[in-house]
Amino acid sequence: MNPFILLVLAIASEVVGTTALKQSAGFTRLWPSLLVVAGYATSFYLLSLTLKQIPIGVTYAIWSGLGTVGIVLVGALLLRESVSPAAMLGIGLIVAGVTVLNVFGGAAH
Repeated sequence: MNPFILLVLAIASEVVGTTALKQSAGFTRLWPSLLVVAGYATSFYLLSLTLKQIPIGVTYAIWSGLGTVGIVLVGALLLRESVSPAAMLGIGLIVAGVTVLNVFGGAAH
């Protein structure tokens, strides 16, 4: 499978796990807690498959950067958390950094 598809799925799984982490209320609620474990386990498994074809530095930068963007969007859109202008600037810089890595970083072996 295309490593970038695997990476997108890993990011989505991490965002699901992180969203469930908030909903787990400190691991006091069973189903959200199980979703945290499943989300992170799936994310790390898919991330490990991605690393077979994309260098670890590029993979981790994309995974962590876009995961951060994803969870901020979930927080803002689904959980009604506010996002300051400074946070939006930071998110824009993350997206720019990921773009630079993909365009100039030699992402694939």
